[in-house]
Amino acid sequence: MASKLLRAVILGPPGSGKGTVCQRIAKNFGLQHLSSGDFLRQNIRASTEIGVMAKKYLEQGLPVPDSLITRVMLSELETMKNQPWLLDGFPRTLAQAEALDKICDLDLVISLNIPFETLKDRLNTRWIHQPSGRVYNLEFNPPNVHGIDDISGEPLIQQEHDKPDAVISRLRQYKDVAKPVIELYKNKGIFHTFSGTETNRIWPYIYTLLSTKITPVHPEDTSQAFCAEEH
Repeated sequence: MASKLLRAVILGPPGSGKGTVCQRIAKNFGLQHLSSGDFLRQNIRASTEIGVMAKKYLEQGLPVPDSLITRVMLSELETMKNQPWLLDGFPRTLAQAEALDKICDLDLVISLNIPFETLKDRLNTRWIHQPSGRVYNLEFNPPNVHGIDDISGEPLIQQEHDKPDAVISRLRQYKDVAKPVIELYKNKGIFHTFSGTETNRIWPYIYTLLSTKITPVHPEDTSQAFCAEEH
């Protein structure tokens, strides 16, 4: 198999399990997991110019503008020219996708298509440790102590936009913004969508697709998962 450096993107609405899938891809295939949320938090903690500006938007409950997110991510990608990577949380908009297009050719776009009701349920039970971005779900990934981060011992919060009243409009907004991004990548012939309600059932298919593009560094036996899927 060719040793080409893989350039991949994962797309999916809030609550779709992107973080979990990214961790598995990074572990099994050796790709660098590049999360826009992580880089923003790092800039905010370091009080960089971008971090200070981003913090002002976030404190007002506003989305961080395309121009700021794009500056952060393109700067990070400059340092990753000799490594395979997986982008998570970027690009979210067509403007971001077009900016990314100008500096690299993507090989693969993975999209997680999760039913609306499943997303609502996941988001309503999602709590986070804000300083680190660690995410917990009270149903399938609860903290060891209710309301407390496992690592730091600090309190968890439920973000305003994860509360029931905000979730529906948030998911609709994602759908509207993502549509032209999805169309762009469909037209390039690099778009692959995976549907389901459980990450563990979707994962074997994602693994198989990636295995056709890049050699796993930690091979998995997915045959049992496929058998379970068929029964």
